Formats: sequence, structure tokens, C-alpha cells
Amino acid sequence: MNTPRKLFKKRQARVRTALRNSANGKMRLSVFRSGKHIYAQIIDDIKGATVASASTLDKEVRANIQKTSTVAAAGVIGKTVAERALKAGVSEVVFDRGGYIYHGRVKALADAAREAGLKF
Repeated sequence: MNTPRKLFKKRQARVRTALRNSANGKMRLSVFRSGKHIYAQIIDDIKGATVASASTLDKEVRANIQKTSTVAAAGVIGKTVAERALKAGVSEVVFDRGGYIYHGRVKALADAAREAGLKF
């Protein structure tokens, strides 16, 4: 029987496979969201290393947001991770939404990262 968690894992694997096939060596902007927080990181899959990251748990981000589980907070995370990636020399990435629907907080993070200068 397929539980919601198994279905999520299948979606996540399907998205990651499609990204690997179309990435052409670009780094990956991976998103994880929980009920209270949202996390984003730029991952170099070739080296297996995280280049830049941001989350609603970061002290400097916490000063700019009131609640951590809102669309506004996701926008701040998108902007922050994009600024950190540009500082690290990364300007083009592929967007890995994981198994999440491209809506709400995930979409807000992606839009803010694009506005801050990341291309995907």
C-alpha cells in the first residue's frame, strides 16, 4: 500500500532524476520545508558539497522575519540563498523542489531567488 510518505519519496526521486538528466553540470538549488521552517541550499553534485545555504533558523534571517512558516519568510530565504550563492560565484542553478508542489512557500522561495539574481 502506498502511504503518503512513499508517494512523496517517489515524486522526489522522479524530480531528481529529471534534474540530473537536464542539469548539464549546473549546481542544484534544493528546497526542504517542514511545518515550521524552510531550508534552501546550493549543492554541487559533482563534488558532493554544499556551496551556500540559508534557513529560517539562521540568526541573521530571524531578525528579518516574524514567523518562520510563512510565504514572506520563504521569500527572505530565497533572497538570502541567492545572495550567498552569487558571493560564492554561482549564478546558474537548477531548481530542485523535491517532492513538493511548486506552490506557496516553495514558489515564493524560487521567485525571490530569481529576483535576487539566480538564473534557473
